[in-house]
Amino acid sequence: MKKTFWENPYQQTLDTTVASVNGDEVVFNETIAYSFAGGQESDKATVNGIPVLNSRREENLIFYTLPADHGLKVGDGVHMVIDWPRRHRLMRLHFAAELILEIVYQKYLLEKVGAHIAEHKSRIDFKCDENISQHFEEILAVYNDIITKNCTIEKGYSDIETQRRFWKIDNFAQVPCGGTHVNTTAEVGYVKLKRERPGKGIERIEIRLVDDACPTS
Repeated sequence: MKKTFWENPYQQTLDTTVASVNGDEVVFNETIAYSFAGGQESDKATVNGIPVLNSRREENLIFYTLPADHGLKVGDGVHMVIDWPRRHRLMRLHFAAELILEIVYQKYLLEKVGAHIAEHKSRIDFKCDENISQHFEEILAVYNDIITKNCTIEKGYSDIETQRRFWKIDNFAQVPCGGTHVNTTAEVGYVKLKRERPGKGIERIEIRLVDDACPTS
C-alpha cells in the first residue's frame, strides 16, 4: 500500500482503486488518510462520499472500516477526500509535541510514558516527581527560537522495507516518527503549555496552538 500521506502530507484528495474487501473493511492501493499511530489521531475521510468510520494498521497495510452497505468491489476506482483543516491542525500539534518532547529530553532527560495528538491539543506524559511547569519558561524559550528561525523539517525513511520514518532538524535532532509533519517550523507556530498531574510520579504537558480559536476546555 502506497502511503501518500507521507510523501505529500498536504494532498487533500486522491483517486485510487480498491485492493481488497472483507465485509466492511476495505484496503486501497494508495491512501492519503492517516490511521492512528504514535498518538496521532486518525484523519476524518470519505471515499466516494462514504464516510470512513474507523481504521486499523496491520503490518504495512491500513484497513478502513466503511458502512456495511458501501458496495465497493476489488478493482473499483474511488475518490478519497480528507478533512484538511483537521489534518493541518494535527500536523502542527504533532510536531509541536515532538519539539517539546525533544527539548525536555535534551535538557532534563525525562522519560516519556505517553502521548496523544488530537485536533485542538496534544499532550505528553513524563515520568517525573517534580512540578514540570517550573521549566516551562526555559522550554518555551528554546521552542520559540526554533519556530522563529523557520527551520526546514526533513522527513524520510530510516528503513524503507519496514516503513520506519524519521524527522530531522539540522543541528537540533533526528527523531524516529511515523506521523504527518509540516515542512518548516514556522508553520507549526507558537504554543502555550499547561501542566497536569494524571497520576503519581507522572507529569503531563498539554500543548495548544496560540492561534487556534478552539474552546479551552
